[in-house]
Amino acid sequence: MGLTQPGKVIVCGDSHTATHGAFGAIAFGIGTSEVEHVFATQTIWQKKPKRMGIKVTGQLQLGVYAKDIILALIAKYGTDFGVGYAVEFFGDTITNLSMEERMTICNMAIEGGAKMGMIAPDQKTFDYVLNRKYAPENRTAAVQDWQKLYTDEDAKFDALLELDAKNLAPYITWGTNPEMGISVEERFPAIKDHNDALAYDYMNLKPGQAPNDIPIKYVFIGSCTNGRLSDLQEAAKIVAGKKIKADVTGIVVPGSRPVKKEAEKLGLDEVFKAAGFEWREPGCSMCLGMNPDKVPEFVHCASTSNRNFVGRQGKNSRTHLCSPAMAAAAALNGTFVDVRKIVKGAIC
Repeated sequence: MGLTQPGKVIVCGDSHTATHGAFGAIAFGIGTSEVEHVFATQTIWQKKPKRMGIKVTGQLQLGVYAKDIILALIAKYGTDFGVGYAVEFFGDTITNLSMEERMTICNMAIEGGAKMGMIAPDQKTFDYVLNRKYAPENRTAAVQDWQKLYTDEDAKFDALLELDAKNLAPYITWGTNPEMGISVEERFPAIKDHNDALAYDYMNLKPGQAPNDIPIKYVFIGSCTNGRLSDLQEAAKIVAGKKIKADVTGIVVPGSRPVKKEAEKLGLDEVFKAAGFEWREPGCSMCLGMNPDKVPEFVHCASTSNRNFVGRQGKNSRTHLCSPAMAAAAALNGTFVDVRKIVKGAIC
């Protein structure tokens, strides 16, 4: 819509407000009483967070996406690496991401424990915002202001993390928090503590098994993490002209009405329906078990959402986080496969 702009401070009663950080805004979730205070005063009192930089470098392989980057970061550094920090993502990999992919990264900074995630605005940001309904009327002046919001080359961070994405493979989660993730090339790790043991028991999986040992019966493509137009386009490429497995229930939920409208204009709805997916109205849907869209008990779901906690998608549901392309491939195969091979036409 163009309401989110570089340099703005944006708060909302939702932890994934951090998504807006992709535009060079300071955006974070707040509590109900704080929302009331903001409505009343347009101000908010906050303790200054520490600064963390996360440098991501290397060109992504075909079939590897922003979702894989953030899942890999959380698997490597844990769900608490960002506690007490405002996180800035940078590096050539981040620069080369689309705005929608950057939103996915900032969205899941929260799953790494951060208060907020952000990416410095650049020309890609400006072009994206200026094409929207509520972009500033004086565009020249706006861009001149936004161009001042770059990150200094000698910027100092309280902590610095790095990820080499050059050889990154598609990621999935096997357990009950986003940290319990592996690449599609790996096998599930040995049990190292009680939490691992509980996770394996809940998910009905065992150490040493592989992603293609997971029996996927539900697939959810949507959410504030991966319900944007480009997400739907990538998933549609995988399933076009094919049929999902007969025993798999596939649901596609656009992230907003404008996304749904544009997707239908492009014919993506027909692609998904022809493949056997349900095409739904925009909303949170199966991201969380607070509405009728739930994963049945003890069923494994490939989900493009951001959380895989116990019962997140319904009582005793078993959630596996992944990219839209990986979820689409799982719907076709009834298990996880390396979507890079599908993109290259090797299987399916």
